[in-house]
Amino acid sequence: MKSISAPSKFPLRAAALSYLSLFTSVGTLFCCALPSLLVLFGLGAVVASLLSYAPWLVTLSRHKHWVFIVAGALISGNFAYIYVLAPKLQIRSGACNPNEGRPCRIAGRASRAVLWCSAALYLAGFFSAYVLGPILWRFD
Repeated sequence: MKSISAPSKFPLRAAALSYLSLFTSVGTLFCCALPSLLVLFGLGAVVASLLSYAPWLVTLSRHKHWVFIVAGALISGNFAYIYVLAPKLQIRSGACNPNEGRPCRIAGRASRAVLWCSAALYLAGFFSAYVLGPILWRFD
């Protein structure tokens, strides 16, 4: 007879942290990277209409340093949680049954995919907001 245990809160925390870091990295993309790339490709009118449709992007752009700091901290914390803390917690609490480990592997794979997507979006936003401008300035 199988014993039924209470569901673990660790996968829920990992998923919440993964999605929160994804949304903050998307915020960095919208506030800083997307407008810069659109202007780079000569689509300044699109940026103007986007800013008139979503004026909160101007506020995000004014505080881009804080947006990037918070997003970077969340993504860094998520890397530490997924790759360092979560395996130790799973071993200690016995959250993943060795005989039925497939759901844990699927959840872990999904969390890592969301984490790496958010890190890629963050790096694209960081490059566009802080690196691309000085490069273009130098070649001008």
